[in-house]
Amino acid sequence: MPTKAVESALNDQIAREFESAYLYLSMAAYFEAQNLSGFAHWMRAQYREELEHAMKLFNFMADNGGKVELKALDQPPSDFGSASAAMAETLRHERSITASINELYELAMQEKDYPSQLVLQWFITEQAEEEKSVGDIIAQLDLVGDNGSAMLMVDRRLAMRQ
Repeated sequence: MPTKAVESALNDQIAREFESAYLYLSMAAYFEAQNLSGFAHWMRAQYREELEHAMKLFNFMADNGGKVELKALDQPPSDFGSASAAMAETLRHERSITASINELYELAMQEKDYPSQLVLQWFITEQAEEEKSVGDIIAQLDLVGDNGSAMLMVDRRLAMRQ
């Protein structure tokens, strides 16, 4: 059973994961409006992945005697300015989630909450992958610049995400 401090922090993290999903769904809508269906597809996949992350923590709490308390979510923005700006916001957001997971892991260590440490190890690895993935897209967008044809090639590649 998570300690009270870890339980509270896990509930906060569940909310952050749901907020991430909500943000990425909003980005998918933005990209659809920009006729960048590949970017929209990528964001929808990211949305589903964030829901899975929230549910992984939800199930962990439920299976280990913790009390899940769902929190209200903030409305995400709906205009991101450009594909590059949206992806930069995605990287900033993922870095904030990484910092939150790291703080949660440190708390679990201080509280000697070993089961929580184990589940959080998975999240630490996942966040490294998330940041790399988004960083790679940003690097490609930097190469593309204002070239519309090249942007469509990036869009097509993002449409292939499973």
